[in-house]
Amino acid sequence: MHHILIVEDEPIIRSALRRLLERNHYKVSEAGSVQEAQEQHHIPSFDLIISDLRLPGAPGTEMIKLAEPRPVLIMTSYASLRSAVDSMRLGAIDYIAKPFDHDEMLQTVARIIADHQHDSLDSDDQPLLFDDSIAVDNSDIGIIGSSAAMQALYSKIRKVAPTDSNVLIQGESGTGKELVARALHNLSKRAKAPMISVNCAAIPETLIESELFGHERGAFTGAVTARTGLVEAADGGTLFLDEIGELPLEAQARLLRVLQEGEIRRVGSVHSQKVDVRLVAATHRDLKGLAKTGGFREDLYYRLHVIALHLPALRDRGNDVVEIAEILLERQRLRMDKEPMSFTQQARQALQKYSWPGNVRELENSLERAVILCEGSQVTTELMGIDVDLAEEKTHQDASDAADLASAAAELSAETELASGDLSLEDYFQHFVFEHQDQMTETELARKLGISRKCLWERRQRFGIPRRKSPSTP
Repeated sequence: MHHILIVEDEPIIRSALRRLLERNHYKVSEAGSVQEAQEQHHIPSFDLIISDLRLPGAPGTEMIKLAEPRPVLIMTSYASLRSAVDSMRLGAIDYIAKPFDHDEMLQTVARIIADHQHDSLDSDDQPLLFDDSIAVDNSDIGIIGSSAAMQALYSKIRKVAPTDSNVLIQGESGTGKELVARALHNLSKRAKAPMISVNCAAIPETLIESELFGHERGAFTGAVTARTGLVEAADGGTLFLDEIGELPLEAQARLLRVLQEGEIRRVGSVHSQKVDVRLVAATHRDLKGLAKTGGFREDLYYRLHVIALHLPALRDRGNDVVEIAEILLERQRLRMDKEPMSFTQQARQALQKYSWPGNVRELENSLERAVILCEGSQVTTELMGIDVDLAEEKTHQDASDAADLASAAAELSAETELASGDLSLEDYFQHFVFEHQDQMTETELARKLGISRKCLWERRQRFGIPRRKSPSTP
C-alpha cells in the first residue's frame, strides 16, 4: 500500500486529509512540523510527502531535501505565483492551494505517484511500486490499466455509479471517456435499460435539436413523419453526450429543461412529456472557461458538474501503456489471424517514452498498423511508426518544463504589470497566451514562457486554448 506522510500543523486539516487518503486506499502517517517528521519517521521511506508551506520552525520546503529522492507536494494557503515559483525552484514536485478540492487532491496524488513509478522503472535498485492491495479485479469496470491514477478513478466510478447524479467526464481526446460512461451505466441500477451515446460534434448544428429531442410531422421541411429523439429513447436509462462543449446554445437551453424539469418537447410540438434519464457528459474542453466567455451556458455547466471524473492522459498513467499495448496487440493479431507477436525491448521502451498525444486511440491505430506490416513475430519501433526523437525530447523536457514556466512567469510578471501575488501558474499561462498570441508566433510564445513548442501545444490542449490563425502565425 502506498505510504504518504502529511506534514501539517493544523490538526483539523491534517485529520481531514488523512481520512480522505485512507478512504482511497493509502496508508497515512502524520507530523505537525519538519522537526517532528524527522524525529518520528524515516522520511525517504514514504512514497509521497504532502507538506504545508508555512510550518512552525522550519518551512515545509525543508522536506524536499530530507525526502530526496521521494516527491514532495507543497500545500499553501497563499496560492500565489511567488510561492509556487519558490517551492518548485527548490525541487517540489507540484503545489496545491488550500482549501483544496478533494477530487483535485486525489487526482494530484495519484498522478504524482504514477509518475514516480514510471521514473523508477529503469532503476535496478528501485522496486516497482504498484500496490497489490489495490490491484483488485477491475473486470466490472471494463477499462485496462492498474496505475495509481486509474485505481483512484475506478474507486470513484464504483461510488458514483449507483447514484442518479449527473456526471461530467473530463479528459483529452482518445483517453476512453465513453468507456467510463459505459462503466457508470453498467454498474448502475439502470444497467438493464438502454444507454444512448451521442457525439455532439458529429451532428450538424441544424439537426442537433431534432436528433436529441425528436420532431413532429411537418415541423420543418423534410419532416414527413414524426420522430422520437435520442433523449426520449434513453428514457429509464443513461444518456451519454460526448463532446458536449460543441452543443449549440439553443440546444443547451432545451437540455437544461430536461435536467431541471425532467421533461422534453419535440420540435414542432406544443406538448411536453416526462422523461427519466441520467445524464453523463464528456468533454476535452474547459467548460468553466467557456461559460465565463459565453460559449457555454453557466447554469447548464453547474447542472452537469455535480460529479466530475478526470480521465488521465495515457502519458500520465505510468506502466499502463505497456499493459494496454500488449492486450491491444493480441486483439489485433487475432483479428487478422496472425501468429503470436511480442514487442522488442526497444519497442517497449519507446512505448513508455513516447508522449502519445492521441492517447489510447493513437496507440490502437499504431498497433493495427504494426500488425499489418509485421512479417514475423517481433513488433519494432519502426513498425509502430513512433517518432523516437520526439519521445526522447519529451523525456528530457518534462522534468524542467514546470519549473521553467514558473521562473519565466515570475520574470515576465513585472514586464506585463500583472498582480502575480494572486495569480496561479495555470492562470498566468492562460492569461499570457491570450494576451500575446496575436502578436507572437508559437516559437516566440514558447521562448518567452521558457518552455518548448511541444509543451506549449500540450498546455493549449490541456486548457482548451485553440491556436489562433493570424498573419503572424507560421
